Amino acid sequence: MTETLLVTGASGHLGRAVINHLLDTFKVPAARIIATTRTPTNLADLAALGVSVREADFDDQASLAEAFQGADRALIISTNELMIQGKRREQQLAAVSAAGKAGVAHILYTSLPNPEPGSPILFAPDHYDTEQAIKASGVPYTMFRNGWYDENLFMSLPQILASGHWYTSAGDGRISYGARDDLAAAIAAGLASAATESATYTLTGPKAYTVAEVAALVTEVTGKPIEVVQLSDEALTEGMKAAGLPEPVARLLVSFDAASRTGNLGMVTDSVEKLSGRKSVSLRQFLEANKARLAG
Repeated sequence: MTETLLVTGASGHLGRAVINHLLDTFKVPAARIIATTRTPTNLADLAALGVSVREADFDDQASLAEAFQGADRALIISTNELMIQGKRREQQLAAVSAAGKAGVAHILYTSLPNPEPGSPILFAPDHYDTEQAIKASGVPYTMFRNGWYDENLFMSLPQILASGHWYTSAGDGRISYGARDDLAAAIAAGLASAATESATYTLTGPKAYTVAEVAALVTEVTGKPIEVVQLSDEALTEGMKAAGLPEPVARLLVSFDAASRTGNLGMVTDSVEKLSGRKSVSLRQFLEANKARLAG
């Protein structure tokens, strides 16, 4: 196979991990890889290996049009523009349009589990609309509906461990946490494959956990007790605001708990292991490997 593979957001954690797997796990020649980023100097090491590094600004249609030229299979990694309503959607639709105009033969996209209308997650419409735009383009596609990363716990566990309290509105809802590198390996496998038919994969960890179960596991690993305090969405939002979070951020974070409570994030699939060909890291293994970092 001699197809040229493109990865957007290559300076980010997921993008870089995907490229590492293309090079190291799947032995894709560097000359067949295009890595795009807003700041090409951040990828000087990849350029030195022979990867084609290109500037791609999702707010600049001209740069996108140039960046996608010559790519046969393009992975569009969802952007991190979350605070400005509609901005992420606008950026991603611009990338889809550019890929189509450049003649990309297969578009791959990192989405969200269950992004259909009705999802409690506030940015779910951005993913759903992007998926719909890709389907409407007529270009064969692969949707990777990425579940919750283990690494997301870094955002809250240090504070939780310090206070001994985990405030949540998730109830008994479950989240199937998965290691980002495991998901990246699965995505890289899909990108490097010769598959031409359209497909949608929900990528998850090997097991789903309630907040209480995660708290118990963290306590076992760190030796620090955690009391789980269940609140309403409204009370949790107000508590976050009182702690200094801007209201839009608080509402976004609470929407994750609401999605967990309603079952949107609890699906467990074997897609990661089937695509990557390797066994997934368990949440316990992840916590043990990152014990110092999680403790802050």
